[in-house]
Amino acid sequence: MTGDIVKSCITTSLMRTMKTLSVTLPPEMLDNAERLAKKEHRTMSELVREALRQYERNSVWDEIGPYGRQSAERARIKTEDDVVKMIHGFRRDRRKRRKASSH
Repeated sequence: MTGDIVKSCITTSLMRTMKTLSVTLPPEMLDNAERLAKKEHRTMSELVREALRQYERNSVWDEIGPYGRQSAERARIKTEDDVVKMIHGFRRDRRKRRKASSH
């Protein structure tokens, strides 16, 4: 019984913080979304929220991608192997500095 009360309080609390959004979709897109929601045992609302979260994450990467490419170009990094070599070189130099400062 206590679990039901807690569940009810949580649901009520969540409901108060949510707003309703009306979305229009082409019939085929709606059919696909409904199939996906059913397959993943999600509500349509959960599916849309997850899609928006994913869109936000992708947008962040789209914004920082050019910065990363410019930084890589300045450092003359063209491949992942270049990154690995740079890391190993940095660590090697750091070990040498530490060893020299401890003597």
